Amino acid sequence: MEKIIHNIRRQPEEVRRHILHVLTVVFAFILLSLWVYSLGTSFTDENTQAKVNDGFKPLSALKDNLVGGYINIANPSGEAQQ
Repeated sequence: MEKIIHNIRRQPEEVRRHILHVLTVVFAFILLSLWVYSLGTSFTDENTQAKVNDGFKPLSALKDNLVGGYINIANPSGEAQQ
């Protein structure tokens, strides 16, 4: 390992930057792959799915309120639209 480090230190700055960029992309890809894998396994758990569904209930109520408000504004006389 020490020989590799000394070899890299003797390279021109452009080559060292190229090595840095390649290593950064490789490690980012590895981390992204691990994150996607763990995300997929966590969403298949039944407890997590129940929590996600419970988390959307307030948003559903907000959507219903917005739709109802829009209908009241669009049709203030209370007549049914055809």
